[in-house]
Amino acid sequence: MPLQIIRRTSTPLSLTNGIDPLLARIYSARGISHPSEINRQLKGLQSYKSLKDIEKAASLLTDAVYGQQRILIVGDFDCDGATSSALGVLAMREMGAIVDYLVPNRFEYGYGLTPEIVQVARQYQPDVLVTVDNGISSIEGVAAAKSLGWKVIVTDHHLAGEQIPQADAIVNPNQPDCPFIGKNTAGVGIIFYVMCALRTELRRRGWFAGKTELNPFQLLDLVALGTIADVVSLDANNRILAYQGLARIRAGHCRPGIQALIEISGRQQSRLTSSDLGFALGPRLNAAGRLDDMSTGIELLLTERIETARELAAELDGLNRDRKEIEAGMQVEAMSHLSSLKLDQHSDLPWGVSLFREGWHQGVVGILASRVKEKLHRPVIAFAEADNDEIKGSARSIKGLHMRDALDSVARENPGLIIKFGGHAMAAGLSIYKKDFETFAAAFDRIVKQELSAEQLEAEIHTDGELGVSELTMDTAQLLRDSGPWGQNFPEPSFDGRFQIIQQRLVGQKHLKMVLKLPSSEYYVDAIAFNIDPGQWPNQNITTVKAVYKLDINEFRGQQSLQLIVDHLESA
Repeated sequence: MPLQIIRRTSTPLSLTNGIDPLLARIYSARGISHPSEINRQLKGLQSYKSLKDIEKAASLLTDAVYGQQRILIVGDFDCDGATSSALGVLAMREMGAIVDYLVPNRFEYGYGLTPEIVQVARQYQPDVLVTVDNGISSIEGVAAAKSLGWKVIVTDHHLAGEQIPQADAIVNPNQPDCPFIGKNTAGVGIIFYVMCALRTELRRRGWFAGKTELNPFQLLDLVALGTIADVVSLDANNRILAYQGLARIRAGHCRPGIQALIEISGRQQSRLTSSDLGFALGPRLNAAGRLDDMSTGIELLLTERIETARELAAELDGLNRDRKEIEAGMQVEAMSHLSSLKLDQHSDLPWGVSLFREGWHQGVVGILASRVKEKLHRPVIAFAEADNDEIKGSARSIKGLHMRDALDSVARENPGLIIKFGGHAMAAGLSIYKKDFETFAAAFDRIVKQELSAEQLEAEIHTDGELGVSELTMDTAQLLRDSGPWGQNFPEPSFDGRFQIIQQRLVGQKHLKMVLKLPSSEYYVDAIAFNIDPGQWPNQNITTVKAVYKLDINEFRGQQSLQLIVDHLESA
């Protein structure tokens, strides 16, 4: 598909002296205009007090702690849900609560607090039920739990629908009339704030007299992992949470489960980055919920024994390899189908792409939708079979289309077509009847064509401009690494430039290893492009290229050297 290289624009900053000019330009291009916006210290965190219902939730949980009532956490089967569940269990147990967790198996019960999960929860005999990373759309589930006499506290971050559940307390910055400005906080960040409020209320009532108080900041490793892996926008507040959690992990102050994930991923703990959390640790944890049962991932995060953690991490690593194989097969099928739509002819491809094949795996359609979206640069929904003649879809969007709102439009214009849906601007989930797939696909495409322009379907890659010889250094790479965390809507710096290819060869059958040279200089640098098309590269006929790249520090046999990670490569 066509791809445009667009350089980010920046304006002069009113930052204090001492900030590197390159870094100042990069911050400015991300909307930073004042030193306070790059503060990464804990004192810069938003107070939890403006979260609607949080003090009510803390009071209910304090009553439960004093009364030694049973608390049950109902989580979600992704990384955010797993870290949220583990954080809630660890924090409340540390504060003297009787607490357990239950996470729905996506293949048996689907997402969220459903009436069916409430029936499963009865075996735990809870007095208080707490949802983490779900619940804002669980109207029937909350009602079922309330009918059993339980107190229900919903903690979530997903967008609220027209109706919200009748829970005893709802802590969600995206519910109506919540003034908390951290609307992008992940589910794990919300339960972290609730635990901070619970500690404050327990302290106020004298619970900690003669006891050691929980320091909630010791759980920021879980907050960082869940926040980065859930790909929420890294606004100022989330950057503080992620930075502080990463700092704890690098210093060795993290859960044994996180340490084991780092080891099995082949990463270096003292130099861990946000991309390591998002692309190495997160997928392995997510693999449990995609292919098996997320309880394995939660137990990994709960265990205090490194030996147990390593065993569980190895199990998750195996599941992640299985997930990759399943995904690869599904992607081949999806792209084979789409090839019949003549991808090279822009007008023949739907603007909103819906995909479904018999036998596709429910746990992997989300990743499939992401991969196809990246190739086509248009909104994609991939479906897999479920029970009761239903199919479940996982949706991924592009800039300019709010996916949940688009599904809402489809539902309003086609009553009864969508059984249920929910999600965010960039990702969502839904269920429809299998017989309605073609009808839905047409309706979704129609809505997308109403919302987007043809220009928005042109793939773009944004860069921070060119680097000169004096900036292509290890010091610059280290500066950028230290200036994160980088992530969603606060992207890691990337650059573009023209280079001569001095050497090029395949490594690992699908990665292009190169030696590049800046024209009109004697500057040489190593580079690697991952997952390239082996049918196009290496290409000895191409000697000059335009590359979009990131700076990286490569370590080999104890030696460090600068390396370019090439995201896009084309003949110049």
